[in-house]
Amino acid sequence: MIIVGVGIGPGMMTQEAGKAIGRARLIYGSRRAIELAGEHISPGCRVVEIEDYKKLSSLPEDAVVLSTGDPMLSGLGYLPGRVIPGISSLQVACARLKISELNVVPISVHGRRMDPQAIARELEGMKTVFLLIDDRTDLEGLCRQLEEKGLKKSVVALTDLGYPQEKIVRGSTASPPRATGLSCVLIGPL
Repeated sequence: MIIVGVGIGPGMMTQEAGKAIGRARLIYGSRRAIELAGEHISPGCRVVEIEDYKKLSSLPEDAVVLSTGDPMLSGLGYLPGRVIPGISSLQVACARLKISELNVVPISVHGRRMDPQAIARELEGMKTVFLLIDDRTDLEGLCRQLEEKGLKKSVVALTDLGYPQEKIVRGSTASPPRATGLSCVLIGPL
């Protein structure tokens, strides 16, 4: 199996990823990943939209699995097989904000329970925290807790990175920006 990162938006796929997709005869991916890879998919290739992520580890050896962004950043890189990286939301967010990735700690709360203590520890260490969040993430509650700990920081929400409707909204822990859907949030010295 090959797990291929298709990038976070149109035109953000590596050449290596495009070639692997072009050679594939069997592809699995989310609707969005399939759309991002569309121009590289060869005629006659069987394309299956993923309906049950729990069954992915039992796919055939010749399957190519598409992962939005980079498979190793909250993606499908945990699956058995070779991984071809993609351009991640972390990379693009840091580029847009001109922040060195060396000063950023990524934490995914997308589909996971948020640990405000872990986030606070990183901020106390003067790091910037990169969060992958979704609609269930209580960003306001997190910022309120950080403020109560004396961790007054800048907060930037980035949505739809790589798409024409890309949006970057700045705020602070005292007045956090709204972030809807799957978004990236950076908290720290920005």
